[in-house]
Amino acid sequence: MNAIIYTTNTGSTERYARLLAQKTGLPVYSLAEAKKRVFAGAEVIYLGWIMAGSVKGYAEAAKRYRVRAVCGVGMGKTGTQTDSTRKKSAMPANIPLFTLQGNFDVKKLHGVYRAMMDVMVKTVGKALENKADRTPDENDMLDMMLTGSERVKAENLSAVLEWYEGAKA
Repeated sequence: MNAIIYTTNTGSTERYARLLAQKTGLPVYSLAEAKKRVFAGAEVIYLGWIMAGSVKGYAEAAKRYRVRAVCGVGMGKTGTQTDSTRKKSAMPANIPLFTLQGNFDVKKLHGVYRAMMDVMVKTVGKALENKADRTPDENDMLDMMLTGSERVKAENLSAVLEWYEGAKA
């Protein structure tokens, strides 16, 4: 494995990439930096943020590098939505996919993404607030939308690190 490469929008994916780099000892670069510093064909772990169910930047990274594993960072709980994310991202079944829950802060989003998520928070958030019998996952989603509480945690990387140790052998 040669490097960890990431694309981030609000900073959660970069934080996970840096945590993963600390645990593995691999160098870490944004996708833009990697184009100048990581040779084409290098074996990489790619991290990207999830938007509309797809891992942003994955297709571009896969064209240039040998992506050995992907981490998608989104609003869903760590370890969930892997099948739909794999399908929407057109990711081959032989590439391990890990989903990680990131932070949510509308104010950190840019352009059209901010406008889209403003609408989502107003509609979905309001519906969740008014729902009497919310599930624990719905409570977590509502808390994330309203408070933006911290979701980036080193322990969320445990499955990725377990895979990495096996891949090194």
